[in-house]
Amino acid sequence: MTRQRPRDAGGAGPAAPDALPIMPTMLREWRLPEPSGTKYGRGQVLVIGGSRATPGAVLLAGLAALRVGAGRLTLAVAESVAPALAVAVPEAGVRGLAEDDDGEVSGTGVEDLGKDLERSDVVLLGPGLGRPEGTARLLTAVVAALPEDTPVVLDAFALGVLPDLPDVARSLAGRLILTPNLEEAARLLGREEIEDPDDAAVAVAREYRAVVSCRGSISEGERLWRATTGHTGLGTSGSGDVQAGALAGLLARGAEPAQAAVWSTHLHTSAGDSLTARVGKVGFLAREVLDELPRILNELTV
Repeated sequence: MTRQRPRDAGGAGPAAPDALPIMPTMLREWRLPEPSGTKYGRGQVLVIGGSRATPGAVLLAGLAALRVGAGRLTLAVAESVAPALAVAVPEAGVRGLAEDDDGEVSGTGVEDLGKDLERSDVVLLGPGLGRPEGTARLLTAVVAALPEDTPVVLDAFALGVLPDLPDVARSLAGRLILTPNLEEAARLLGREEIEDPDDAAVAVAREYRAVVSCRGSISEGERLWRATTGHTGLGTSGSGDVQAGALAGLLARGAEPAQAAVWSTHLHTSAGDSLTARVGKVGFLAREVLDELPRILNELTV
């Protein structure tokens, strides 16, 4: 039986269950689907985001998805930077999105992604977006065009607009994975702040009927897991994009949402441990985390 922590003094809601520590032995018993067959059989990922100033967020997320075993990758970014991204990531198909004069994705013309949306096994939306209005239009249009059973991962700016889109949130219930930090979790819950990652993950998961990964805490319904690894060096630009991409890649391979969230969290934090030992507590880059992912994944799955 899951033991319950005492209800907090502020009466914010039911107490979060005790967290199960994420350990290698647990992961080895909770095996991921074995990747096999063609690139289509290993799963197709679509990452949508990337304003003119921040296409790198989409690049990092997309490469992370491939690094954990996804088979096929499509990236959709502001049209002015799409050609450069296609050169930077030759492993991906790249689509251009309509943008405004400032290079922010406007959210129009989503119908051009029709075939990509239909055949994707998972969609990650949010990395590198920078305007709430365009993000809200983009999210609304993408969800309307997606098959009803396609999992959706929302990260970064897409989290900020979700509370203002109740119809979208309802349509995603049961297939939604959210990756908020504590500030984003507070906005999702309509609070000024929330300090505990366990409480944040559980409360957001209950509110949106989603799997939630927040600062090393992962919640699905009444189940809660917590990372046991990770160092401060992971608090660096682009690190969250890598974790969100790894989560999407594992989903594409066929992992269940909670499993993908738990595994991607451990891979991300363990990669940070490895780089901390080799580089130092701070100073390593998000792009360096990418190269650690397949090695750590292999250690857990052989």
